[in-house]
Amino acid sequence: MPELPEVETVVRGLRPHLEGRRLVRVLQRRPDLRFPFPKNFAARLQGRRVLGIDRRAKYILVRLDGEETLLCHLGMSGRMVLGRNDGAPLETHDHVVFETDAGEVIRFNDARRFGIMDLVASGALASHKLLCDLGPEPLGNRFDGRSLASSLKGRRTPIKSALLDQKVVAGLGNIYACEALFLAGLSPRRQAYTVQGGRAERLAWAVRDVLLRAIDAGGSSLRDFVHADGELGYFQHHWAVYGREGEACPGCDCDHRKRGGIRRLVQSGRSTFYCPTRQR
Repeated sequence: MPELPEVETVVRGLRPHLEGRRLVRVLQRRPDLRFPFPKNFAARLQGRRVLGIDRRAKYILVRLDGEETLLCHLGMSGRMVLGRNDGAPLETHDHVVFETDAGEVIRFNDARRFGIMDLVASGALASHKLLCDLGPEPLGNRFDGRSLASSLKGRRTPIKSALLDQKVVAGLGNIYACEALFLAGLSPRRQAYTVQGGRAERLAWAVRDVLLRAIDAGGSSLRDFVHADGELGYFQHHWAVYGREGEACPGCDCDHRKRGGIRRLVQSGRSTFYCPTRQR
């Protein structure tokens, strides 16, 4: 599933092509994705001008004139694909097609149909059922060591599981939680309530650093993820631990052939990768 850096990359890719443009044609090719589309979805979008595009956690927010916002989630396999109105046939899984007054076409392609699209009154976004319980943005001013420590206080669950709780920090997913814990030198098994003071400061800094570097690299390409322009992200080439079971971690001076190198364990149904030597 695309995580925060991938979604941010898509948002940045869409902005030059959608902001300020009018949607002259919207084609809805099926009644639902993960949930049914809102009533009269395509008709309500057609003719609207895009005022801006933002991100909240892993959600794309397309702000429209008329005080409504198109809320999108890419799901497991969703992609926003840019192109021109050149008459080329649509693909089977192009479920929604947006055409702008500049002649550009954005196709929402979602083979597994786990994506989400909804139309929300802009003033009610904060109370929307998908957004109302989200924690602070990890790249925002409200997220730091002190706020993270407060969220983790009293939590008797592994820190890796706590980081994936969207009420603790919004948008952080499995890959980048593994990478941040490695950078902070914290074991994914450590109880969340023990991450206070200096540990919380290190972890908050590591979360921000990993996400910013991933965004600069265009995200990580796993299976279906590509940029809006069709290019692949390449942060997967910079992973320190994720997917590297048995290898030596960066900067480790132990003999990984004897000590096993990077380990893998399963927590809450997710693969966790970590270095038992450097992460305590």
